[in-house]
Amino acid sequence: MAKPNYSFAKRQRDLAKEQKKEEKLQRKKATAEETELNPEGEVAAEDDVDAPKDQAPDA
Repeated sequence: MAKPNYSFAKRQRDLAKEQKKEEKLQRKKATAEETELNPEGEVAAEDDVDAPKDQAPDA
């Protein structure tokens, strides 16, 4: 029976951990850029809830 290669398993765990860390950093960076562009967290005009879109004009 072959014995387990613990060095390989450890290296794979470390690579997965590093990749996960990179992805988390990218998500944080994207969130920071988004809040930088819109610091007050306001909704864009086309997403405004108060303005009805399907209402017929008064004639």
